[in-house]
Amino acid sequence: MSSEVNRKTWEEWEKGVLANGEQALREELLLVDPRPRSEMNRMLLEAMQRITPGYVITLLILGTLTLVGLFFAWGFQMRWGMGVAGIRRPVFWGFYIVNFVFWIGISHSGTFVSAILRVFKAEYSRPITRGAEMMTTFSLMVAGLFPLIHLGRTWRFYWMIPYPNQRELWPNFHSPLLWDMTAIFTYLTGSTLYLYLPLIPDFAMARDHTTGWRQKLYRILALGWRGTEEEWRHLMTAMKIFAFVIIPVMFSVHTIVSWDFAMTKKIGWRSSIFGPYFVVGAIFSGVSAVITMLLIARRSLKLHYFIRTEHLEALSVLILIFSFSWTYFFFNDFLVEWYGGDAVGHQLLTLQARGPVAPLWYAMLIFNILIPWATLWSKKIRRSATALFLITLGINIGMYLERVIIVTGFLQRNRMPFDWGTYNPSIVELSITVGSFSMFFFLYLLFTRFLPYVPVWEVHEGQLTHKIVRVGRAVVTAKTHLE
Repeated sequence: MSSEVNRKTWEEWEKGVLANGEQALREELLLVDPRPRSEMNRMLLEAMQRITPGYVITLLILGTLTLVGLFFAWGFQMRWGMGVAGIRRPVFWGFYIVNFVFWIGISHSGTFVSAILRVFKAEYSRPITRGAEMMTTFSLMVAGLFPLIHLGRTWRFYWMIPYPNQRELWPNFHSPLLWDMTAIFTYLTGSTLYLYLPLIPDFAMARDHTTGWRQKLYRILALGWRGTEEEWRHLMTAMKIFAFVIIPVMFSVHTIVSWDFAMTKKIGWRSSIFGPYFVVGAIFSGVSAVITMLLIARRSLKLHYFIRTEHLEALSVLILIFSFSWTYFFFNDFLVEWYGGDAVGHQLLTLQARGPVAPLWYAMLIFNILIPWATLWSKKIRRSATALFLITLGINIGMYLERVIIVTGFLQRNRMPFDWGTYNPSIVELSITVGSFSMFFFLYLLFTRFLPYVPVWEVHEGQLTHKIVRVGRAVVTAKTHLE
């Protein structure tokens, strides 16, 4: 009798342990915590329609800063010329090129988080792809402005376009302006289409559950989607094609940007590893920006069910990996120049640590290396939303400082000491810079109320193919295949 009681007690205890393990998995992993499709649709639609006074005030502030920077300040510069900027000999590239490189780097966020992880079938990325793809599109829009701003005579921008004309003049194919324009237009076109394709089923969902002007808007954007088998087959094929095509475009774009520097003979720029160095740095800053924006969106849109700790932790591991990679290329760039045997090159490289940009140089190393390496190894920190927000924000500050050092730091010092100088950005440049950041956040926040922020159909598809199974006394997740 005693053995029978003990056996039943053991079975009850074992069932309780397994049930607790199953519940813990459901709380942690989105794909094994399914809810009815109608409930997920409702949560997303409520988030899109949540217009609070704080949201409106934020949009008004960002819109005002955008107008001041990109309308009044830029208009003032076009009226009076580039002399109102702080660009002087020997620094002929200033904050405009810094901003251009920075925003191109941020644009890599969507391609890496969405396309590459989708190609490698990283299932955890399903609810976070949309937010990353939006970042790519909007950051490219901002980046595309700076070659025009830096051009000075903006109304002559069409000279960069390779088209035949009656004067038989062609653009200078040796000019970085032409390279950058081609790269931006190609990447922007591809990333916009890649953003739009997965949106079609969600537009159809919003069309069927909204009224008024929203329903009319989503009816147009849904392109008559009905969810037939043929439509799904065509959509999945198109998304797979774009996922594979957009990846080499991503690598080529920032490689082209790096050639703006590496193809010169300037010490500090003439590096054969600038291509992979810029790409790794772009992914490093882009993924960090994704975490920052995901945390803001999760809090403001109440998307805690969709965006969970597992997503933040997985992206944090990627940040730590790319911090190591960026550090390798950063110091490798020093070694290549150092072992070249150029005494002047040695002196100019060491001036980063003790010259006018030294404070920026040390701050960059702290934000990009010291803080990530000292914190992100800890699972507790990787699961802390507040810590991750501060760390990723610091990384992007550090990456912006890196672009400042590359663009302006090496131009302040050259082989001729009589031609040394300093760079002090003017109020016009600072206003345009603030306006560019405001424009990005304005577009991002605005479209979170018009575009479904989470691809519900992708989340639902993942939940259909994932389940919790028991293997002995362990509770694990398993993936099945849809027939």
